[in-house]
Amino acid sequence: MKKKIWKYLSLLRVGVLEEMQFRLGAAVRLFGNIIYLIIIYFLWKAIFDSSPTEVVNGMTFTDTMIYLVLASALFSTMEMYVTWQMGRSVQSGNIVMDLLRPMGYTTYNLFVFSGNTLVSVFVNLIPTMIIVYLITSGGFALSWNLLFFMAAVFMGTILNFFINFFVGIICFYTESIWGINIMKEVVVMLLSGASIPLAFFPETLQRIVYYLPFQAIYNTPLTLLIDNHLSTTERLSMLGIQLFWLVIVGAVSQVFLRVSMKRITVNGG
Repeated sequence: MKKKIWKYLSLLRVGVLEEMQFRLGAAVRLFGNIIYLIIIYFLWKAIFDSSPTEVVNGMTFTDTMIYLVLASALFSTMEMYVTWQMGRSVQSGNIVMDLLRPMGYTTYNLFVFSGNTLVSVFVNLIPTMIIVYLITSGGFALSWNLLFFMAAVFMGTILNFFINFFVGIICFYTESIWGINIMKEVVVMLLSGASIPLAFFPETLQRIVYYLPFQAIYNTPLTLLIDNHLSTTERLSMLGIQLFWLVIVGAVSQVFLRVSMKRITVNGG
């Protein structure tokens, strides 16, 4: 048991070292996020300036910016590039060696990419939260909501991994993942609340989105952090829904992997 735990921790360490090795890439992503935040600031400022009231769909301009800034930080932190890695492995033929490792293919990828995420939590997410809290003079509470938030980020990260992993398996059939992955990113960004708060969706679309797993990735952690009016029962219910989707998507991805492994071909082999 101890050997297995150390094996997992070693993979986590590999992911941490890998993320720290490519510091320039992290700096470029940070610069890109700053440009993105400047754009959405002026976009949403124009939207609220054109509104006859200061509150739109239950959110003020400050509420909206807090949500979107933290959503951007969460996306940068929790986004895993496992889909691209799986695509490259299939195209290069390295997927054969990956599948022959003395550890499950899913487990290996999960722990390595979780190491990348762990670095981003300390380099990106926590500093952003501190800056937002100080600038807004307490724009969100520092209480038990942080525990619910951390639990939601943890489960949301794993859920996001399984969604990316599922899409990556499609490459076993197509041998190219670029177009499919771009489409996946657009769908997840939109339906998870990462690009537009779900409160601004039409009521019918909101109901549909809340029945999908995507909102559990970003909207659930953000709501648990920002919304001070939620009761403990409501918070636990949100975590329960998130756990439900984590189990379902994880199970479906594993079934899909087992079926797809029987049909994989590498360079026509």
